[in-house]
Amino acid sequence: MKKIIIATKNKGKAKDFEALFNPLGYEVLTLHDVAEDMDVEETGTTFEENALLKATALAEHLQSIVIADDSGLEVDALDGRPGIYSARYAGEEKSDEANITKLLEELRDTKESERTARFVCVIAVASPTMEPFTVRGTCEGAIAQERKGNNGFGYDPVFFVPSENKMMAELSAEEKGAISHRGNAIKQLQSKLTALL
Repeated sequence: MKKIIIATKNKGKAKDFEALFNPLGYEVLTLHDVAEDMDVEETGTTFEENALLKATALAEHLQSIVIADDSGLEVDALDGRPGIYSARYAGEEKSDEANITKLLEELRDTKESERTARFVCVIAVASPTMEPFTVRGTCEGAIAQERKGNNGFGYDPVFFVPSENKMMAELSAEEKGAISHRGNAIKQLQSKLTALL
């Protein structure tokens, strides 16, 4: 089986990519498998820049094709925050609970109609032998007043998906994959990858 490297240590993300690549005959490896100690400083100011930084640094280091993603939440009433700082919004220690608490606090006096938001996922592909590129997927929704649902991770418990009339955290993995920002980015990647691989 051919191997493809995903620049993540996040098991949830790895599963999303396995669903795409296993049927194409690729085994998905993560940083846990190939470069446990490798940490790329995310110094970019956009999702695109950060995804490219990770993918190109690792492709160079491992001399292999590498896929990296950078994703997060953009809230319109907060001028696009937390954006690229989504994972560490409430502080350097990554904590989904603390991030959600901070977000709800900041939106406390925001009207229902102004709580629009989107999840963004940018996937970068790099290899030592080709020009790197990115694809972007989004999922539109709104920030609810309180948490609901036990599936997913990150901001899923407060992200309301109008098309499903549910929180992201109430959807099954299959339902989430069909509409999520990562699912949408992966679909775009799929069309490009078939030509590439």
